[in-house]
Amino acid sequence: MNWVAAEVVEFIEETSRVRSIVFDCPDWQGHLPGQHIDLRLTSEDGYIAQRSYSIATPADANRVVITVEKVDDGEVSPFLIEELRIGDHIEVRGPIGGYFVWEPAMGGPLQLIGGGSGVVPLMAMIRLRAESGSDVSTRYLSSARSHDDVLYRSELEGLSSIDGFEVLHTLTRSHPPDWTGPSRRVDREMLAEHTWPAELSPLCFVCGPTGFVEFVATTLVELGHSPDRVKTERFGPTGGGPS
Repeated sequence: MNWVAAEVVEFIEETSRVRSIVFDCPDWQGHLPGQHIDLRLTSEDGYIAQRSYSIATPADANRVVITVEKVDDGEVSPFLIEELRIGDHIEVRGPIGGYFVWEPAMGGPLQLIGGGSGVVPLMAMIRLRAESGSDVSTRYLSSARSHDDVLYRSELEGLSSIDGFEVLHTLTRSHPPDWTGPSRRVDREMLAEHTWPAELSPLCFVCGPTGFVEFVATTLVELGHSPDRVKTERFGPTGGGPS
């Protein structure tokens, strides 16, 4: 795959620390939900920094959307959040990855479990389900630090009215006084209670920090899920994208 220049055409401020960036990529050949792109920055002195970012939306002509969480001591994310401007050009290549992908034809039931910014590729799957009119039964479980940190919260609230789509957020650090959902890290009890039972043989996608992904995937298998129905994507220490 060749590097190409992608133009920044829109920003969507998701939270105080998270921004979605919309690129126009000439001659883009399309992608599947769950795939990612490589992004490369070159400084004036020739220093190069490269990161991978999951694509947050289904294929849409030449448009590619990524969602970036600011890492205070990171090399790339502070620039993308604070310095990047509409009209700037960034080198990208992709799409990359073919294992952690879903299309409606793959069926379900579909179980999506994400931690932090690990929900980004899962959101691409959810958006495709809605756009295609798919009736695949889907459950979505996300873990976030606080209510304000829940990515795509308003959009998910709207999509939760669609038949066959269930949403559950768990908040690990703080929650509003009127919060009725779980307020702890994802644990065995939560997975047993709020995910599809193993006897239905759901297709499970788990994405997030390495420790989170390993715990969830291991627990799902212990609960009876077939390992070949549990697909995982781990994120690197910078939080920038899949490793």
